[in-house]
Amino acid sequence: MSLQKKIDSDGPKRILALDGGGIRGMIAVEILKEIEELLREETGGDKDFVLADYFDYISGTSTGAIIAAALSLGWSVDKIHNFYIKSGEQMFDKASLLKKFKYQYEDEALKEMLMKEFGSDTTLGSDKLRTLLMMVMRNATTDSPWPVCNNPGAKYNSRKRDDCNLELPLWQLVRASTAAPVYFPPEKVPIGKHNFVFVDGGITTYNNPSFQTFLMATLGPYNLGWETGEDKLLIVSIGTGTSPDANADLSPNQMNLLYNATSLPSALMFAALNEQDLLCRAFGNCLCGDELDREVGDLIDTEGTMKRPASSKLFTYVRYNAELSRDGLDKLGLARIKPEDVQKLDSVENIKELQEVGQAVAKKVTRAHFSKFM
Repeated sequence: MSLQKKIDSDGPKRILALDGGGIRGMIAVEILKEIEELLREETGGDKDFVLADYFDYISGTSTGAIIAAALSLGWSVDKIHNFYIKSGEQMFDKASLLKKFKYQYEDEALKEMLMKEFGSDTTLGSDKLRTLLMMVMRNATTDSPWPVCNNPGAKYNSRKRDDCNLELPLWQLVRASTAAPVYFPPEKVPIGKHNFVFVDGGITTYNNPSFQTFLMATLGPYNLGWETGEDKLLIVSIGTGTSPDANADLSPNQMNLLYNATSLPSALMFAALNEQDLLCRAFGNCLCGDELDREVGDLIDTEGTMKRPASSKLFTYVRYNAELSRDGLDKLGLARIKPEDVQKLDSVENIKELQEVGQAVAKKVTRAHFSKFM
């Protein structure tokens, strides 16, 4: 089915949203593998079935943008899995000593891999993309988040514009979304008459892009206008693990300049990630998700009593993620895995442990989460 036919087709719509998280994207890949196997079986067992056959709109930030673009191109999850296993160490290729004052890793290997795998001439508007695709990056030049989508009806996707986003190379947009400050150098992208500098979308409020994707699918200015309702729209949101750094012994005099510089970015990202999740649970009917905090719980409405703030829910929602703390790993039955081995964004030497985390979370995937949307 062509992208335009998928956009215009009747019936319920399905959104897949993928968090950022560096090499911890392997956690999301393992969860996606379980979802793909379940849906393949439920839709007839066709061995060629891929998630692009099921989802209408796929979004991702940072490492989630890599996975989202690959899925939209029709890759199987096994192919993505092999890409991460094969390319993980190359992605995090150490920078030279002089460059380390600016960033930790070179980006040439990652650029070459993206160009090779996605095609150097494949654009955001390519008909190779089988779903709507949205990727989040931060435009450092304009100091603004940029959620860029291939929706042909979007304002900045008009072929009449000299700065039409659909003409931009897909690989370069993915690279821009993954340009995590400190880890990788920024990506410079010429758009129309301007040269913009982009960095990782994870430092916007959309490291978890789920609610923003919902808005881009339903709000009038985005020119999709999909219908809302529990039986009309499904949002599947997949995380790459969270690593809250609680410190019961923290004293005020420890909160110096170095402490703030190293802790505030991750604290803000963690808060924004949870806010997107909370919004989805508030306005959607949440079928699966871990406890957000001890006050609101998980907001899973088993008794049909959680109708506010919406009198009726706008979509069905499921969230798969893991807390990578000692307590969180223990709850997943992973007592042997050390939190510090799976919390780092560049922990390529612990890919096997990340896979184990993903496989443990994937056990939460059930047919009931998708039954209304088969």
